[in-house]
Amino acid sequence: MTAVAENATGRGSGVVLEVEGLTVDIRTPEGTVRAVDDVGFTARRGETLALLGESGCGKSMTARAVVGLLDPVAEVTAGAVRVDADAGRVDLVTADERTRRAMAGPEIAIVFQDALTALNPVYPVGTQLAEPFRIHRGMNRKQARSMAVDLMRRVGIPEPQTRVDSYPHQFSGGMRQRLLIAMAVALSPSVLLADEPTTALDVTVQAQIMALLRDLRTEHRMAVVLITHDLALVAEEADRVAIMYAGVVVETGPVQDVFAAPRHPYTKGLLDSVPEHVAPGEELRSIGGAPPELAAVPAGCVYQDRCPLVRDDCRAARPPLVPVGAPTADRAAACFHSSEVENA
Repeated sequence: MTAVAENATGRGSGVVLEVEGLTVDIRTPEGTVRAVDDVGFTARRGETLALLGESGCGKSMTARAVVGLLDPVAEVTAGAVRVDADAGRVDLVTADERTRRAMAGPEIAIVFQDALTALNPVYPVGTQLAEPFRIHRGMNRKQARSMAVDLMRRVGIPEPQTRVDSYPHQFSGGMRQRLLIAMAVALSPSVLLADEPTTALDVTVQAQIMALLRDLRTEHRMAVVLITHDLALVAEEADRVAIMYAGVVVETGPVQDVFAAPRHPYTKGLLDSVPEHVAPGEELRSIGGAPPELAAVPAGCVYQDRCPLVRDDCRAARPPLVPVGAPTADRAAACFHSSEVENA
């Protein structure tokens, strides 16, 4: 699947990240399995794209593949990850290690979902925040420390001058998440991937973290790729959405349009499971079954075992991600029967 199906615009459209045909394989004792299969999407400057789907659908694996942080047993076997940089558009998949390291921070950055394990427990947070400035900007210790204090202040850490020497375990979960965001945006990247940035945080802190990301996106005109399974968060924060299932993108488009009229059965199933769509006293709806194991993904449509509209053609071949709706709708779905989903 190419990014063209999701967005046919050109380089002048504000696209700063273009993922095309991304495929990731994992080596296991039982053999090689495919975790991400021909994934494509684009992210534009100043907007938020959400990667949405159940746990285990390949969202985080996609993010790690984009920034080049896959585990040793996983590798990108096909596709391209193109990022706009000062030197032009660079494909991170084919770029050498030196180029990728130079772009990590100034051009593309990631916020991990578990702040406690993402931060190094044996170094003060100020040392970790100062590192990007010393590596990429050539600052001395004093200058980098000053920048670290300023970063902490910008993301709402109280008393940054004294807390710059504190260790990660001395901060609350919400404060640690703010520190991770500060590290990610330190060098004003063009693209920020936020992998479940509000996991394990209470509702009030979640709202504060998302407000912080919105402000930073506006300030730096970043493209934000928000990885989540929270439908409400996507509805409130994202401009466009890419729905993933079993390592495959099954639907893309503007959030309001996709949520108002889904064109893939999986998207419709997710939306129908929201409690507010159920009348008082009515049984809560859910999608029957479970996502397939990576070693047992069906040859045809990846959703066929749970789909109420499954036909013989769904089992025979995998539907491609193709444009749906009006030519200007900027929508695509991977379903042979997307018109039936719309009518339903």
